[in-house]
Amino acid sequence: MNEFILFFKIGLNHVLDFSAYDHILFLVVLTVVFSFNQWKKVLWLVTFFTIGHALTLALSTYGILKVKMNLIEFLIPLTILITGTVNVFTAKSASTGKENTNFIFAVFFGLIHGFGFSNYFKLMVGKGDDTFFPLLEFALGIEAAQIIIVLGILIIATILQHFFRTTKRDWILVCSSIVIGFALQMMLARVFW
Repeated sequence: MNEFILFFKIGLNHVLDFSAYDHILFLVVLTVVFSFNQWKKVLWLVTFFTIGHALTLALSTYGILKVKMNLIEFLIPLTILITGTVNVFTAKSASTGKENTNFIFAVFFGLIHGFGFSNYFKLMVGKGDDTFFPLLEFALGIEAAQIIIVLGILIIATILQHFFRTTKRDWILVCSSIVIGFALQMMLARVFW
């Protein structure tokens, strides 16, 4: 039970660590197009992201896939930039099509984000075949933290849209634009060529 709590907390802290805010930024641009009454879709979205994240983390941990970390460190803010940019260009319609696009982004970009933690995870777990349960426990911690973050995003959106009469379009544009600014800075700091 102590090992479960350990890896669950590591997964939780991986997302909630504000010094490693790239995960939070991606969650913001991923979920900003949703409303609170779509919370079930958002939970599925988070789960798809967790599955993508856990899959490449597992493949990397077991040595099946190897990718250069400097490439991954550059690709992570690129995924944030792409998602935010699509939000900006589709904010006027804020249609179901965009929400469905974010499901694709969640899985595909989750695969990229999963590599970002793989080296640290391999150091924690060590070599051996007994990494399945730590991976699962870590993924559950990530899932729980992501749910906390996206519920916070949905609550803020609801407050702004209902009490301060912010339009959904403006909410999407402002949040996505701010996140794009952070993503650009991160990309410039992580240029690998």
